[in-house]
Amino acid sequence: MLSAKRGTLQLIFKIPRECAARAAKIIIAFEHVSFGYSPDKILMKDISFEAKPGQKIAVVGSTGAGKTTLVNLLMRFYEVNSGRITLDGVNAAEMSRRGLRSNFGMVLQDTWLFSGTVAENIAYGKPDATSEEIVAAAKAAKVDYFIRTMPQGYDTPLDNEAANLSAGQRQLITIARVFLCDPPVIILDEATSSVDTRTEVEIGKAMKKLMSGRTSFVIAHRLSTIRDADTILFMEQGNIIEQGNHRELLAKGGAYAALYYSQFE
Repeated sequence: MLSAKRGTLQLIFKIPRECAARAAKIIIAFEHVSFGYSPDKILMKDISFEAKPGQKIAVVGSTGAGKTTLVNLLMRFYEVNSGRITLDGVNAAEMSRRGLRSNFGMVLQDTWLFSGTVAENIAYGKPDATSEEIVAAAKAAKVDYFIRTMPQGYDTPLDNEAANLSAGQRQLITIARVFLCDPPVIILDEATSSVDTRTEVEIGKAMKKLMSGRTSFVIAHRLSTIRDADTILFMEQGNIIEQGNHRELLAKGGAYAALYYSQFE
């Protein structure tokens, strides 16, 4: 039941294959980072900020502003042109990609499940997990009850499309993966966008507990979900044009305030 299979996830690195050491607390810093897909077309210039353990960093901006690119640089899907990204003072460029990515747990808008049982999908990042650990992770993600109603419970097979699950149920299983792996850094991309309002509230409570003591990055499209962030990075055309918390940025009356109020008109 617990043997995770190699599939699409491993090939595209949507989540790390192995978990990092438990209880690790990591400070992440972008130090004068510049990046472009080619040397003559620099998209990001002199990006600097720090994310401390327990802090929630929200990355906001319009489509194409560079939110995903920022995370891609953090995960070393691309290399920076200048400057550096550090984890506890260690240059990410000097770490192996496998080692670097083992520190992150990701929950994206697009869910990625593979052909295997429900338990195998939950245990993808920790294939040696016990049944008790898998169930505990499912309970934390508020998906245990649903799984137990399936024909074979945790041993119910899923196909690559997971067509026998709703979008919300698929998302909850990917969230359970992160609970099980318990990584020091969390990356969320509207992780509750596919669930109903009541489930979203419950998941929000669970995710807040999961992020406690850990560095977290939240790519936000609905600004109402990140008002409690310690730092909000407002991006435009690849650069951070505003930085601060919700109250500070509203008081500033700039781009963030304009976008925030526009979502409630």
